[in-house]
Amino acid sequence: MTEIRGVLFDVDGTLVDSNYLHTVAWWQAFRRLDYDIPMAGIHRAIGMGGDKLIGHLLGADPDPEVEEQLDSTHAAVFSTFWPSLRAFDGAAELLRATAGRGLAVVLASSASAADLGALREAINADDAITKATSSSDASESKPAPDILQAALDSAGLEAGETIFVGDSVWDIESAGKLGIPTVALTCGGTSEAELRDAGAKQVFAGPRDLLEGLEDSLIGQLSNR
Repeated sequence: MTEIRGVLFDVDGTLVDSNYLHTVAWWQAFRRLDYDIPMAGIHRAIGMGGDKLIGHLLGADPDPEVEEQLDSTHAAVFSTFWPSLRAFDGAAELLRATAGRGLAVVLASSASAADLGALREAINADDAITKATSSSDASESKPAPDILQAALDSAGLEAGETIFVGDSVWDIESAGKLGIPTVALTCGGTSEAELRDAGAKQVFAGPRDLLEGLEDSLIGQLSNR
């Protein structure tokens, strides 16, 4: 791999402690339509885009009207959590340290534009962010690679000159389809073993841990060449 020029960051569960809030929001959406989906199963699907998550959990492609009702209910419930959103310790500093190395910092998120605004407010590091994507920037959500490709295109980057930082197996799968190595974080609730089995090159506990080990991480190693 050549010297990197940019780092793509997932947001939910990677920079912001929101995965369990999404779990509750989806659980309430499913319950509203009389689907009894265990929270544990929902949590393991977090990281997929909403369209993929619904089909994955129901075991079949849902009726478009059902999908729309589930998606809109999830969005409505999750929006009530916006005031509670908190960035993980070290998230803002990690983005600034990455930018301080002369690297583009790109948020590769499949959140809605409204949710992404709330997430960015929680992170409070817009001064370090080069570009950001939302669900409207891609036709297919994770684990399809469309969001990551959109993030690359937005910043004028190539897959071979980037690193991706994410927290779910779906993040790693998405990045792998473009040949982008993933540095994974366990703060989203997925174990180190699962992340490594999915193909993560390195695993850290969270943004603070990665920040403290930045020099020896892939980001540090490949930006020092």
